[in-house]
Amino acid sequence: QVRLVESGGGSVQAGGSLRLSCAPSGYSVRGFCMGWFRQAPGKEREGVARIDSGAHTNYADSVKGRFTISHDNAKMTVYLQMNSLKPEDSAMYYCAAEPGGYCTRGPADFDYFGQGTQVTVSS
Repeated sequence: QVRLVESGGGSVQAGGSLRLSCAPSGYSVRGFCMGWFRQAPGKEREGVARIDSGAHTNYADSVKGRFTISHDNAKMTVYLQMNSLKPEDSAMYYCAAEPGGYCTRGPADFDYFGQGTQVTVSS
């Protein structure tokens, strides 16, 4: 069982930035497709960003140019840098992982995910 621990959420005004972090306990991030998805009350889960073992990334259209996913294998951590935040970015953000190093499934389809961290953007 892979345990994912997120940190870095919070409240920010529109236009501000936050950085989320996630570490799969006891594992290298290189062994997974790592990603973030979000879910706001009453809305469907939305895949936000993914990164594979080769550092190839993909993003939801709604966050392209504003969010950046990266990983630090030495720290066994994956990051989501969120800039130019908008009120519609407000949601619970979940770190997630698909074993195997490659992202083979849908953008919000993962085997493991954490407890989530709340991001609230005020206008």
